[in-house]
Amino acid sequence: MSTYLADAAENLSVEGPSATFAYRRLGPRGGTPLVLLNRVRGTLDWWDPEFLDHLAAERDVIVFDNVGTGYTTGAPADSVGGLADGTVEFIEALGLTQVDLLGWTLGGTVAQHITRTRPDLVRRLVVAAAGPGGTVPGAPAPDPRIRATMTKPEVTGDDLVFLFFPDTDTGRAAGYAHLARVATRLATGLPEVSEAAALGQITAIAKDAAIPFEQVRADLAAIRQPVLYATGMQDAMIPALAAYTAVQHLPSATLVAYSDAGHAFLFQHAKDFAAQVTAFLAG
Repeated sequence: MSTYLADAAENLSVEGPSATFAYRRLGPRGGTPLVLLNRVRGTLDWWDPEFLDHLAAERDVIVFDNVGTGYTTGAPADSVGGLADGTVEFIEALGLTQVDLLGWTLGGTVAQHITRTRPDLVRRLVVAAAGPGGTVPGAPAPDPRIRATMTKPEVTGDDLVFLFFPDTDTGRAAGYAHLARVATRLATGLPEVSEAAALGQITAIAKDAAIPFEQVRADLAAIRQPVLYATGMQDAMIPALAAYTAVQHLPSATLVAYSDAGHAFLFQHAKDFAAQVTAFLAG
């Protein structure tokens, strides 16, 4: 039997103009809610319950599936702007006028877009294992195995450990521990991300990577809210240089790096990173 409170959270739904959104809400109500934006091929069921429990110990935390993904109806987007529109639609459907955002990987890219284009809606921003957009100058060329694995019709647990955790004994052990923690939700056979939604998300990443870095620099400078950028130094998907570069161009940013972790550092170091987030959001 699961020992995580997040595993007991029930699915809720809310109607928006283009979709019926599925979400879960954890922790005490009050203050500014923290909305989490997920990765490529991620659904409600893939958030690590240990991480959610730590976050929700002191905060109102909301996780959701974007339009056309997982439990949520509608036609999936194929651009960062489209994914941002879906997120804003969800937030407004809940009647929220201001939120904090935490975006992981593709979710971090989407969260930055929302923060820049809807500054009235976002109080503080947390970007986890994501880049600022475009191609970061000096970044190493990606391992071709990364894209080959990401675009497989079915991504296995072994694939996720390869993508998200360091290729060390400690890293692999952390990866399989994460898979064990999410297994409670996944074992019930709930919705996967459709091929159309996955391809749309991968297309969104490709479009974002094509943005000239001068435009990325200007976009970062336009974000006036406090930002917490966090990275794993052994991230095989988004090099740590991307986070380091981003904070140089953000007016108010803090950088946190984990030396022994990769793309899923927030699950490998769930308690510590949740504490970092909680302290940052508390100002």
